Amino acid sequence: MTGLRAALGSWDAAVVAALVLAVLVAGVSVQNFATGRNVQFLLLDLVPLALLALPMTLIVVTGEIDLSVASTVGLCSTLMGQLWLSSGLSLELICVLVVLLGGVLGAVNGLFVTGFGLPSLAVTIGTLALYRGLSFVVLGDQAVADFPASWTAAAVRNIPGTPIPAAVLPVLLLALVFGVVLHATTTGRALYAMGNNDQAATFAGVSVARTKFWLFVASGAVCGLVGVFWTLRYASARGDNATGLELTVVTAVLLGGVSIFGGRGALLGVVAGVLLLGVLRNALQLADVDANALTIVTGALLIASVVLPNAVADLRARLHRRRQRANPVAP
Repeated sequence: MTGLRAALGSWDAAVVAALVLAVLVAGVSVQNFATGRNVQFLLLDLVPLALLALPMTLIVVTGEIDLSVASTVGLCSTLMGQLWLSSGLSLELICVLVVLLGGVLGAVNGLFVTGFGLPSLAVTIGTLALYRGLSFVVLGDQAVADFPASWTAAAVRNIPGTPIPAAVLPVLLLALVFGVVLHATTTGRALYAMGNNDQAATFAGVSVARTKFWLFVASGAVCGLVGVFWTLRYASARGDNATGLELTVVTAVLLGGVSIFGGRGALLGVVAGVLLLGVLRNALQLADVDANALTIVTGALLIASVVLPNAVADLRARLHRRRQRANPVAP
């Protein structure tokens, strides 16, 4: 019973409740929000965000961050376009190569962070600019848009008889994989230990550097996958694809209850945070809210997602200490 009360009073439960409330309010007050067509577009918009949030969750749990994800997506998209334009390779092979390339770009981040001991914030801000610049070097200002219609149609195809895009299925599969790794394996426990104290985790036998390196590789590979999806969904490989998405990804992860300082958070809360952020942005767009206001909302949610969980945790700690002083245990 105590465990149930703790779960219901957790940040995850608060985010899920906010999600349900947002859906109900938007469904009642925003025209066309509850239509099947809007549900389809909402979920298609959330696929890249959800995919990028999965490895980002594990990275932030360890106390690191990857701000280069959107630029990595953009670079992978342009390389996909360039390979399709000039290599003569099959699109199937190009997609595999792009995912592998994403892993290599993530490995560059991981090498600088774990091999040279540099802060991930500084490293990934640098590669954010580097990868975005390289994406414009690859294609310049042009766009590649002559991808096969069968592939672009498959990227947005629905599950038969539903308004749910088929692209949601691999997202759910990967969410399950990342959830099991984080919450049901020794690797997941090691990630939390790293986030709480790197040195203590090392003394406990955890290979901190190697684990973090492979997390950045996984993040890069997922970015490559998102680059493929983004390119096919919009039938366009461009250097500015996914610009600014890193802010939304970080906001969703922190809104889901993952501590920016590491060591705390759950994937369920992150999934709810992704959905909540997507619902709010979609509803505001349908209500003809200005794009600048959407950016303000995202920024405000980012600040709130950092401040509120820590404020709640601090309040709980104070109340716990007060109860202990009021009811001391007899010797």
